[in-house]
Amino acid sequence: MKKVIVYSTPACPYCVMVKNFLKQNHVEFTEVDVAADREKARELVAKSGQMSVPVTDIGGEIVVGYDTDRLKKLLGIRA
Repeated sequence: MKKVIVYSTPACPYCVMVKNFLKQNHVEFTEVDVAADREKARELVAKSGQMSVPVTDIGGEIVVGYDTDRLKKLLGIRA
């Protein structure tokens, strides 16, 4: 299984949607609150080239925003 990291902030509705999508599909993930951790915020920018959230790192592949088609493809989820 690929390592999944979700970079998010508490006030971001799309972040909640990504995390709910992953939970509904039984995908384990690590949540990183970039509002509370400046070093992780820098890591997010280095990986994605931007400061917006959510950003999901799936085994080194980056998904910006709530893109269910790309999430499904990278995670091998059908339907």
